Amino acid sequence: MKEIELKMQGKIKRLTNHTFKFDERVSEGWFSAVYFLKTCAIAESHKPNNQVMMQFFQKKHAVLCGTDEAIALIQTFAKNPEELTIHSLKDGDKVEPYETVMTIEGPYQNFGFLEGIIDGILGRRTSVATNVYNVVKAASTSGVQKPVIFMGDRDDHFTQQSGDGYSAYIGGSTAQATHAMNEWWGKRGMGTMPHALIQLFEGDVVAASRAYHEQFPEDELMALVDYNNDVVTDALKVAREFGDLLKGVRVDTSRTMVDQYFWRNQDVLGKFDPRGVNQELIFALRHALDQEGYNHVKIVVSGGFTEDRIRSFEKENVPVDIYGVGSSLLKINIGFTGDNVILNGKEEAKKGRKYRPNERMEKVDW
Repeated sequence: MKEIELKMQGKIKRLTNHTFKFDERVSEGWFSAVYFLKTCAIAESHKPNNQVMMQFFQKKHAVLCGTDEAIALIQTFAKNPEELTIHSLKDGDKVEPYETVMTIEGPYQNFGFLEGIIDGILGRRTSVATNVYNVVKAASTSGVQKPVIFMGDRDDHFTQQSGDGYSAYIGGSTAQATHAMNEWWGKRGMGTMPHALIQLFEGDVVAASRAYHEQFPEDELMALVDYNNDVVTDALKVAREFGDLLKGVRVDTSRTMVDQYFWRNQDVLGKFDPRGVNQELIFALRHALDQEGYNHVKIVVSGGFTEDRIRSFEKENVPVDIYGVGSSLLKINIGFTGDNVILNGKEEAKKGRKYRPNERMEKVDW
């Protein structure tokens, strides 16, 4: 967490254009709205000496992310980037609604075609970072900070993994599911077993766990225990087999299923929704493990967890040790706007927008 805290405080150097694998067609305007391209052409021929300031903001309380990427994009694709002056906040900064997060000053034709791309970078990265931050905050509602694993590999196009993983890191996630998600911040992906591994062993969770441990003896053994929809039974099977070697069990029950535990204990039904990974199932699992002396075994939950759902688990002190979260973290709910607000040293902007200076921004050194 210390590295994340340093990043949040702006004490880690910015990522550079060596980090990002930009598509070279950006320079050709391939990803720019055509009206920006046309405006750059008009500026070049009719107003070649113009000097504008473009200002970027969004409208929510958020954790900013994407500034390093946007700056690297400008450095890589703007025309004569040495003629531009950039001021910016840093990835990890908490920002207010309408707060200016970045300004670019220089001839419009040198960078104006990048406006929409910059908006998109900041919007996606900030959305993911903010979503993760809010989930991590929810996972501490009980007073103890629970780790959050970013499991968004299956919820969007694979080409987004590096940027999304970095945004999740900025937001405070503990680990990511793929190596690509860790690429920009120098770590490796982590994970244990999927249902596919247990299927290969015909539903025998103990056999699958044994094979996993033999193949990857240096890994901490974390067994997935919902394959047979009998979480308590299978968790106890692997705990009895591996004892102290078993570090945790993961529960990922489908939201359409009712675990076998409740069919054996029908007297508790009718008081709550028994489907999926519910609170009563986790309480029962923790009790069963503790009763046989497996207090050391951690419980990991995944499958449809959101900020609100995690907060409800934490308020009820459900004995979850780690949350795995995916799709809810990838909702793009923050949009950025770039506005030209200064023209040749004088304020000039469309009605409803104005120059909003921000002393928190720092000048970017080229």
